[in-house]
Amino acid sequence: MSLDGRLTFDPLNDMLTTPAGKTVKLNPPKKAEPLPKKGFVFSHEGYSEPAADGSAIKVAVRSGSDRLQAIAPFAAWDGKDFEKLPVLLKAKGKCTTDHISPAGPWLKYRGHLDKISDNAFIGAINSFAAEAGHGINVVTGESEVPLPKIARHYKGQGLRWVAVGDENYGEGSSREHAAMTPRYLGCAAVITRSFARIHETNLKKQGVLPLTFADPKDYDKIQATDRISVTGLKNLKPAQPLQLVLHHADGKTETVSARHSLTATQIGWFQAGSALNALGQPA
Repeated sequence: MSLDGRLTFDPLNDMLTTPAGKTVKLNPPKKAEPLPKKGFVFSHEGYSEPAADGSAIKVAVRSGSDRLQAIAPFAAWDGKDFEKLPVLLKAKGKCTTDHISPAGPWLKYRGHLDKISDNAFIGAINSFAAEAGHGINVVTGESEVPLPKIARHYKGQGLRWVAVGDENYGEGSSREHAAMTPRYLGCAAVITRSFARIHETNLKKQGVLPLTFADPKDYDKIQATDRISVTGLKNLKPAQPLQLVLHHADGKTETVSARHSLTATQIGWFQAGSALNALGQPA
């Protein structure tokens, strides 16, 4: 099609006409040897031997760079239950990794976690806001505030928070920043009706607790100004449900059950603060 403009063109037998009017026929490709006659050439060209002791090596990042950032490890779990955490958003309907951490021009900041965190949830449809990517700051009482701004305010107040999701939360690409940016901004847990598998694993790797409502209808119980406690974390075990206490603004509480799919190894990631932290611990 690209050579002659028709799908019926046979490159082995048909002729082509050049712009000068000359007819030519393509030479068939020569059959290549299945393996190189002299074998494969193995070269260490460009390889630098790592230092025997890399503890003194530092990665230099230009001061003021908005493309690269040296970051510190996420904090380990403090051994306590999550108590009365504000709800940043209650995602309604489809919430893909591109809703959570949009791509496009933001990808130039993928090496700068603080900078790219300004896009956290800006595409998400929040049940508690009229505009995508906005919500209610339960500390100040302001409404229709950009979600990254609310998350940063909570973080500045020393408050961790939870995100609530609908069905198949985190579907789409396996974008790691969709888990890293919420974690960086203070997300402690994501509670959904169901997860997309890869995103659920990415949350685990970043030390965020991914939970699903044991009864999917409990999603409807979450109110805009709720505070949520996650209890039973000291006894966190594979396949053992946790309890969520919903503290409503009117003083009433409701307790609902939440499931998780954490393995023993992944529980270690959560306790260490991230999979990377766990890998860096002495054997």
